[in-house]
Amino acid sequence: MNADAVVLDIDGVLVDVADSYRRAIVESVDRVYGKTIATEDVQQFKDAGGFNNDWELTDAAALFVLARREGLRTSVDEFTDAIAEQGGGLEAARAVLREMPSISQARVRDKWDSDRLRDVFQTLYLGSDLYRELEGGDPVFDAPGYIHDEPVIVEPSTIDDLTSRFDVGVVTGRPAAEADIALERVGLDVPDEHRFTMDDWEEGKPHPYALTTLAERFGADAVTFTGDTLDDVKTAVNAAETDPTREYYGIGVLTGGLTGEEGRQKYESVGAAAVLDSVNDLPDLLE
Repeated sequence: MNADAVVLDIDGVLVDVADSYRRAIVESVDRVYGKTIATEDVQQFKDAGGFNNDWELTDAAALFVLARREGLRTSVDEFTDAIAEQGGGLEAARAVLREMPSISQARVRDKWDSDRLRDVFQTLYLGSDLYRELEGGDPVFDAPGYIHDEPVIVEPSTIDDLTSRFDVGVVTGRPAAEADIALERVGLDVPDEHRFTMDDWEEGKPHPYALTTLAERFGADAVTFTGDTLDDVKTAVNAAETDPTREYYGIGVLTGGLTGEEGRQKYESVGAAAVLDSVNDLPDLLE
């Protein structure tokens, strides 16, 4: 596979977030409502698309839990399938619930507290000290911070190889400050103009804007984008449709929520150019 530029996602690619972001999603809903989804259900929401922002995924999971409390008999699989059919994301989740007259829409809306969920999420994820530093206030309770429990996936030799041979960029759903922490941890120095975070664009993945903009800034003819979700691969596919003057390759890794042969098949079903066991296999792919 030939490429001039390499763009990387952070979560599930450079660092493992199973015990940080994904744990915070599950536990935030539980802390606020006393009931939550299973950890493996997080992937169902991710696969539905449109949940590049984990705060919005937390909101959607909370809506599901509240609707179940009001008598919804739909399973997580059925709920997330319906979200996918509506186009994915939080607004699709809300639309799915509006089409279910058997539950009290008013009670679900009244109990859904997005601001509270976000505060709890950030407290769990950042911990008390980082919350005060980054959020500019006191956390809702004391916590050590799951951000400190993110094992590094990418090896130093991989970073050295990629940065020595290619222009390297980052497209992530993290806020900029949290992206800084992860990139510093893995030892990847990416200038601001070569990365897009949650703070840099509204649309989020799988919208192609960030990827096509980086390709233009790099002056690249061929770009790879490596991520751990179907939306990451779709971002590259959408970029190729939007910008036919360049080649875009979406590469899925099996170090996030998608694993094994089932994960490989899901990636391939949405147009992945390659599926790798981890980002550390990327240099060999690009030989």
